[in-house]
Amino acid sequence: MERKLYQDYLHILMKELVPALGCTEPIALAYAAAKCRETLGVFPEKVEALCSGNIIKNVKGVTVPNSGGLKGIEAAVVLGITGGEAEKALEVLQNVTEEHRVRTKELIADGFCTCSLKEGVPNLFIEVRAEGGGNRAAVRMEHEHTNITYIMYNGDVVYEDTQAYQDDRADKSSLNIRDIITFANEVRIEDVKDILNRQIQCNYAISEEGLKKRWGAGVGHIAREEGSDVRWRAIARTAAGSDARMSGCPLPVIINSGSGNQGMTCSLPVIEYAYATGKTEEQLYRALCLSNLIAQDQKRYIGALSAYCGVVCAAAASGAAVTYLAGGTAEQIENTVVNTIANIGGMVCDGAKPSCASKIYSALQAAFLGHEMAMKGICFEAGDGLVMGSAEDTVKAIGIVGREGMRQTDIEILNLMIGKTKV
Repeated sequence: MERKLYQDYLHILMKELVPALGCTEPIALAYAAAKCRETLGVFPEKVEALCSGNIIKNVKGVTVPNSGGLKGIEAAVVLGITGGEAEKALEVLQNVTEEHRVRTKELIADGFCTCSLKEGVPNLFIEVRAEGGGNRAAVRMEHEHTNITYIMYNGDVVYEDTQAYQDDRADKSSLNIRDIITFANEVRIEDVKDILNRQIQCNYAISEEGLKKRWGAGVGHIAREEGSDVRWRAIARTAAGSDARMSGCPLPVIINSGSGNQGMTCSLPVIEYAYATGKTEEQLYRALCLSNLIAQDQKRYIGALSAYCGVVCAAAASGAAVTYLAGGTAEQIENTVVNTIANIGGMVCDGAKPSCASKIYSALQAAFLGHEMAMKGICFEAGDGLVMGSAEDTVKAIGIVGREGMRQTDIEILNLMIGKTKV
């Protein structure tokens, strides 16, 4: 494999597979808030959060970890102010105490924090403003969950990223399924072992927690009752991880595409399948490389946040990795992706919340069907809906629908969620 391409793919894995405590949107809010308090230098007297529609959508219904069951933007921001540690980034709420939780509830009740929709900004946009002790501070985050682009203190710009946003650390434009397969086959295990071990350990741990205790709607428990074969065990394990994460479990998850649900969906079914079928540690590592990168290949066309449910991308990727572990050819791996997204592509994202576990359940059922079809030599043909002449063109076509075609869908979902559109 060409050296630059190898390094690009390795950098994508290193950049994307990072730990996050709780759903990444409320955690990003808490991180921005903690950074704002740090900049202000004193405890604020009042705080304001301005957010893009997708941030509001993805924070509204999810439990903030270590919050004592609190949900919403105010909870994430105020907990970040009271107990957040900015240096921990996406693990900002790791050391929150009961004292912080009590203070957070009191401040929310007192109207300490106000929130508003900011229009005409990137899909991922957060600005936290704080005042206290006669001082003012603001922190802005854009495009990525830890990408701070602006810090202000008393009217002076402390930091500003004036460059047009671009991800120059890893060239995702080079991603394609055939080269990803080559990378998975040729990657030096020592280059990815630490990254993938962390993904295996963290994501497996939260899925175990979800299976032991009934979190949220208990979708993982329901899936476990459906059957004992590897397919149902994989679905149950992944849904259980989401049950726990969306309902405030404080265990960290290794994310993919900025999402814990996507990180779990493109890893846990692969881990479960590898364990159940006696695959070696090396085979598991290679399959996880394939799954994580195929998920990235799909998401690069859609964007970080949209009305397109990202677990579809992750499920198609894990289905492809199952085909890889089952000895499938490159064509069968591609066909698994096509079969999955031609089936369930377009499932809407209506925010992060407990029902995400049921979307994972549905997406993985489609992925296992896609895998079984591919192994039997069956693939939806070009012209069948959005299926194009190649797997990569099909991924791109679905991505265009997710990014452009579903833009108005995203607006309508948000309007309904914030009460702007009445039913």
